[in-house]
Amino acid sequence: QAYFCKVRLCPMCAWRRSLKIACHNKLIVEEANRQYKPAWIFLTLTVKNVEGDDLKQTISDMMKGFNRLMKYKKVDSSVLGYFRALEITKNHEQNTYHPHFHVLIPVKRSYFTGKSYIKQAEWTSLWKRAMKLDYTPIVHVQRVKGKKGIDAEAIEKEVREAMEEQKAILEISKYPVKDTDVIRGNEVTEENLDTVYYLDDALNARRLIGYGGILKEIHKELNLTDAEDGDLIRIEEDDDEVANETFEVMAHWHVGIKNYIIN
Repeated sequence: QAYFCKVRLCPMCAWRRSLKIACHNKLIVEEANRQYKPAWIFLTLTVKNVEGDDLKQTISDMMKGFNRLMKYKKVDSSVLGYFRALEITKNHEQNTYHPHFHVLIPVKRSYFTGKSYIKQAEWTSLWKRAMKLDYTPIVHVQRVKGKKGIDAEAIEKEVREAMEEQKAILEISKYPVKDTDVIRGNEVTEENLDTVYYLDDALNARRLIGYGGILKEIHKELNLTDAEDGDLIRIEEDDDEVANETFEVMAHWHVGIKNYIIN
């Protein structure tokens, strides 16, 4: 028998939650492939780093901005749905936080050759408008082409280099994609206490993942439980085994405070 506190920063609950999300997404993607035979794109939406006091409001603004983005006619007519995950990393040198979205999007096979195709520059423009930003954010988009279709190292490098190129505008000197631990060391320090305070406040009672379109419909069709607030003890059969397999077109995120891991 086990008990899970479901506190957002609890590593044990985060581990169980990530297993459940990974398993659910594998089932959803497989069913989407069976029903719709879509192509897939992987989208990363960022904003510039923020101070701890601004983190909670920035995340709220991003949630609203994402909803606006998905409702734009160009986007709504081009995508079939989405799986969205919020991630937060910390720049220890600047003592700032970097909230961003990772989004897996199914599209029609004709997307890449038709009028519905959205180029990277257009995704950037749309995200800037949705967020009502006075600067140009970094947006990364990539087509998923199978088991080796997403290179996590390459994505991290490209996003980091893009941010470094625009650091004068974005006021970002480092994108900490390699630092998967927002807590520095094992000591109780003022910085670590502040980090826990700001993250706990920003993530409390907030949904870190979201589904839309056909992926939301399939989630309901499969009668899947809530991966965030549901039972973390008796998760779906074979969750632990399935979550450690190589998924054909699925990214496995440690949602919330961890960097994503591509299986």
